[in-house]
Amino acid sequence: MQVKELLIHINAEDKTVAFAVEKAIPQIEELVIQIVKKLKNNGRLFYIGAGTSGRLGILDASECPPTFGVADNVVIGLIAGGDKAIRKAVENAEDSTTQGWIDLQNKNISSKDVIVGIAASGTTPYVVSTLKTANENNIITGCITMNEGSPLANTAVYPIVAVVGPEFVTGSSRMKAGTAQKMILNMITTSVMVRLGKVKGNKMVDMQLSNEKLVKRGAKMIVETLQINESLATKLLLKHGSVRKAIDSYGK
Repeated sequence: MQVKELLIHINAEDKTVAFAVEKAIPQIEELVIQIVKKLKNNGRLFYIGAGTSGRLGILDASECPPTFGVADNVVIGLIAGGDKAIRKAVENAEDSTTQGWIDLQNKNISSKDVIVGIAASGTTPYVVSTLKTANENNIITGCITMNEGSPLANTAVYPIVAVVGPEFVTGSSRMKAGTAQKMILNMITTSVMVRLGKVKGNKMVDMQLSNEKLVKRGAKMIVETLQINESLATKLLLKHGSVRKAIDSYGK
């Protein structure tokens, strides 16, 4: 194929992903409800995966503190092979049937928490074995997989299965499967944080002010909400450290 033809065919496959995710919304809803319950009671959400799946879980977890202002131990991503595996493949790491539970024990896992296993194939030993042990320890388990009837889907108490079909490059689950996983992860954490009150209207009122761009964005939110000028909004924001606190304190 010529370059344009390659791109057209990849894009055509990608267009089907959102429809596969849409069919899984009832399953996503059930898991989100459970996560909200646990997080309201000081529980945590753990993502666990290998390779692309593990990296996507870590990505989603790492974006929660700056976006929603939660502590970095509220949503935690774990990957087979440890942090080294975020950048480079660690040989045989995903084949361990014991390391996943060890990794969770190192984080003091308890029945207050929720574990979501991520694996496109639904067969990754590191993930499946961990969820089995979690079930035995009365910990709520969910999963994100693309393979209906897989060991992972049958192990998780709250499975999410998005059947995206064959990849443009056979077996390359970083493509449609990875896109579907990213979409579902976005849906899970965003809806959970909305239900926990970390969003006001559709504004990220608890976001961390980690750079100049975000300070300007925060000031704009305050301007729109309080109908004040940008200079005053910026002063309030820098004084109180968050959009929410700046808005709540105004006029008091």
